[in-house]
Amino acid sequence: MKQDLPNILFITADQWRGDTVAYAGNKIVKTQNIDSLAAEGVAFLQHYAAAAPCSPARAAMYTGLYQMNNRVTTNGTPLAGSFDNMARAARRAGYTPTLFGYTDIAADPREHAPNDPAARTYEGVLPGFDVGQSLFENAAPWKNWLRKRGHTLATLKDPYLLPPPDGEVVPTSAAAFGEEETQTAYLAGRFLDWFDEQCTERPWFAHLSLIHPHPPFVAPAPFNDMYAPDAVPPLKGGDAADEVFDRHPLVKLLREQSDASSFVPGIEGSVAEFSAHDFQRIKGVYYGLISEVDAQLGHIFDHLKASGAWENTFIVFTSDHGEMMGDHAMLGKGGFYPQSQHVPLIMKLPYCGPQPATHAKTSAVDLFPTLLDLMQLTPENDVNGQSLLPFLKGEKPENWRDSVIWEFDFRHLQQNLQLEKCVLPEDHQLMVRMCDNHLFAYSPSLPPVLFDLQADPDCCRNLWETEDGKRMASPLLQSMLQERMRAANDTLVSQNVLFNNANG
Repeated sequence: MKQDLPNILFITADQWRGDTVAYAGNKIVKTQNIDSLAAEGVAFLQHYAAAAPCSPARAAMYTGLYQMNNRVTTNGTPLAGSFDNMARAARRAGYTPTLFGYTDIAADPREHAPNDPAARTYEGVLPGFDVGQSLFENAAPWKNWLRKRGHTLATLKDPYLLPPPDGEVVPTSAAAFGEEETQTAYLAGRFLDWFDEQCTERPWFAHLSLIHPHPPFVAPAPFNDMYAPDAVPPLKGGDAADEVFDRHPLVKLLREQSDASSFVPGIEGSVAEFSAHDFQRIKGVYYGLISEVDAQLGHIFDHLKASGAWENTFIVFTSDHGEMMGDHAMLGKGGFYPQSQHVPLIMKLPYCGPQPATHAKTSAVDLFPTLLDLMQLTPENDVNGQSLLPFLKGEKPENWRDSVIWEFDFRHLQQNLQLEKCVLPEDHQLMVRMCDNHLFAYSPSLPPVLFDLQADPDCCRNLWETEDGKRMASPLLQSMLQERMRAANDTLVSQNVLFNNANG
């Protein structure tokens, strides 16, 4: 192992959208600990997930490959075992990469026996990771920990189920567990126990994968009512002025097929039945969950500083994807709106000092190349992202991209989607290209969407439906096609060229 390599702490907080952080200008949310981290490193203000939901988003983040290349299209789609990833690379560098939480990566069934349970779950562990503490969807270790702390079986059966107050649909009362008993607190404690056991002479690599602020949107005191519903930012779209949300088939489907109980346990019906008032109440709790996670990160940061490890630890804080949070009358992730893909990203590089926040367009596919650059390694296959280390060193990378793309594969919804024509499964894919001025979304089987981000930042008017918009879309479609072609996997292309040249 190279002696000059730092410790690495890679933190993800699930479903945290990029505009809900104070350091980026949000004047309501309290995120003092990640604000402090941003002040010591670099905040990437225009960072985007590459796909949604969780498994596709994480596959892109862990491999540096767009969905078009890694082919993880939804939760449960296996990730091919042949791809390089950040955990395998860390092992090549001499680390023992250790996971606290989950990675939501379904195993390649070709590498497992037919009856192997590992081949039948989307909650598999990314190949290469040791597991310090798993915490999957059933949260069994956390619930057992709560039981040992004296919580009743009634609480443990459904710790997020709360009765709504009279006259309300959405409860905002406190959870039955305390602020030091959340899943975030549990994983933070397990990580710190592991950290205290590490040999200080050898660098370590930990991936802390936190579930919140992912739903269910239930928070303990004092975070449950830290933000009054009328104090959080107002909703965008979803009203009479929004010409898209009630007309586009994919938006309608995502609203109507999203189960309300997935976000607030005990509620019947779909997200489409929530009112603007209900969304604002949910949003207040979502903000509270963000502050709860921030508080636990503060405990971790303080411990690293007290131990002397802070200075020599490379820290990444990000999210797998965003959250619509009532905008366009939607909850969750997926589709073409930026709220679903815009996420926080902060990096702190040891001994480099703080750098100004950047508005450069960055993508989740850049994270794996960044770690490779840090560890002085090359990938074992072609990757689509670029290293972000130059930004951390105060350098401006040459020819940096002027746009980002993200993808959403909706074939798992196709049986519910009323389309005008019969299409093949591979046509159920959406690609979005976003630059400073326009957002353009194209799918073979859906109406295209074009927004002017300067005149219409809330994305309420689809210019594709106008003659001027169709003319504007032509160069944008060409740029999207060029980006798609540039992203084609070239792992063996250069070797083939060399072979042909050598053989005349």
